[in-house]
Amino acid sequence: MVAEAQALPEGLRRGEDGLLRCFWQMGLPDYIRYHDEEWGLPVEDDTRLFEKLCLEGFQSGLSWLTILRKREGFRAAFAGFDIDRVAAFGEEDIERCVADAGIVRHRGKIVSTINNARQAQKVRAEFGSLARYLWQFEPKPAERPAEVSYAALVANPKTEASIRLSKDLKKRGWTFVGPTTVYAFMQAMGMVNDHIEGCSCRARAEEARLRFVRP
Repeated sequence: MVAEAQALPEGLRRGEDGLLRCFWQMGLPDYIRYHDEEWGLPVEDDTRLFEKLCLEGFQSGLSWLTILRKREGFRAAFAGFDIDRVAAFGEEDIERCVADAGIVRHRGKIVSTINNARQAQKVRAEFGSLARYLWQFEPKPAERPAEVSYAALVANPKTEASIRLSKDLKKRGWTFVGPTTVYAFMQAMGMVNDHIEGCSCRARAEEARLRFVRP
């Protein structure tokens, strides 16, 4: 068993089902579901994209697992991350969220979510959809590593593409959207395929990206 574990490519973990997966899912059932069924698959739905940008902001300084396990609480607190409804939140909603044990009660990030909903409205008005705006920042193939390895991912927590998107979002008034936060968003929403080479989900994510019609 030890010899088998040592023989695995760096950054991969074999599950009880025999499949190799990216290391970060830690063998936890809810994390495995997220890794297998969501992470790295391309998304064009504005609500899901907005939700993920907001939750990545909340995740800053915490683990994604903490946020994932509170995701339904966040959805309840923030009206399912409906952009228009969140944009209409006022002081009473801020205080309600600050008091909500089902989410991360960080006042600055709560206020940021409301602000970002208002900025998302402006983006939709300009581009037709939040998805159309965001997907224009998908990196070109030449910007991607020759091999998606554990070493490459660890060495690049942000990229030129995420820096470009972060800068543009900040210019438009968004907050809690630093380049590392934005790159985690791009990975999760399938704007890149960062399943490590050898991961059982890598080919499926790549196929989904090939089929995906960019907005």
